[in-house]
Amino acid sequence: MVCEELHVPDDDFLNLPSGETILITGDSLIVQFSGPRDVLSTSWLNGGYRKDLEAVFNHQIPLAACDECHENGGVCAYLAGVAASRSLGPVTACGLITRADMRNAVVMTARYHDLRVTAVVTAGIDKNGGRAGDPASYHEAGGKFVPVGGTINTILIIGADLPEYALTRAIMTVTEAKTAALQQLMARSIYSQGIATGSGTDMVVTVSNPSTPLYLTDAGTHAMLGELIAKVVIRATILALERETGLSPKSQHDVLVRLSRFGITAEDLWTAAIEAGELQRSDPAGKEQFLHYLIQWAQCPENVARAAAALHILDEEAWGLLQAGAAQETIIRILHDKDLERTASMDTPLGTVTDLLSRLAARGFEDQIADKRIFTGPDTLRPI
Repeated sequence: MVCEELHVPDDDFLNLPSGETILITGDSLIVQFSGPRDVLSTSWLNGGYRKDLEAVFNHQIPLAACDECHENGGVCAYLAGVAASRSLGPVTACGLITRADMRNAVVMTARYHDLRVTAVVTAGIDKNGGRAGDPASYHEAGGKFVPVGGTINTILIIGADLPEYALTRAIMTVTEAKTAALQQLMARSIYSQGIATGSGTDMVVTVSNPSTPLYLTDAGTHAMLGELIAKVVIRATILALERETGLSPKSQHDVLVRLSRFGITAEDLWTAAIEAGELQRSDPAGKEQFLHYLIQWAQCPENVARAAAALHILDEEAWGLLQAGAAQETIIRILHDKDLERTASMDTPLGTVTDLLSRLAARGFEDQIADKRIFTGPDTLRPI
């Protein structure tokens, strides 16, 4: 079983083996059905379980229209207008809404024997990525709430006949797979120090074909159908996030990116290094040189690996899996190299991470200055 990306031609249809067609037209991606389909969706427009739909679409809403369409329950009316303008029946189509560009959509398919599963994903969590249990962004009252940008929308097309409960279970598998993709990327929550599990505006549609002789009753992760669903959704979500926002495994190869989840910046490391007495050059020119060096130092693989290990300990402490004292002492052993002197900033494990990383970066910087080396690339970096 191999996942394969399918490319939607410009101004033309992509015909799926399961009988659907996909067309990207400007700010909308349309999946047209070739016959009856069972659809379960979170759409405002014709959402829930439906057997009478002819199409589903994903639409990029203009920023200027966000406030207007969210007033007085206007999302449904807005989506109905989009459907009508795309020659889709407002009562025979359901629609998803996002700020993501349809040109960054990913279509990923996989096959096992006669079973074909396809995921169509647009993704962005840089504006409102969150972790389940984070503080809420709004309270709905009178049909009004505040919209935010950033959404992972998933259209799942299953080339098999599924009963209602299995189609519902497919949504659970899609959600687990999306969260697994974000975990693999260590995607940050905007609202806490946690790893994101999605965004507050994510939407999903699952589609099955009642006309096919292939009848399946389990879409959970123990079943082959569940495996196919998870794999295409994970692959599509990771690739869609990279296309839309640049979030990728490569973008996470950076100490400063990893620290941003905890609100720690390059400026914080400079300040901590000064307060710890690690830097002799505290003048503005020295600061500029240090920050320039820090950007390169932060991309050294060994520095990233050890910083990632220390930060994961912070996660385990937050989840109650490690005691604070043990967490802090282990972080110290991972990050310090010699002559450790505790400071007031090391009262907490997070403060310890900041303090020790700033010291180690500063020592590397001072070594560079002492050797009169020029910072030209990664090969000049001193790892932790």
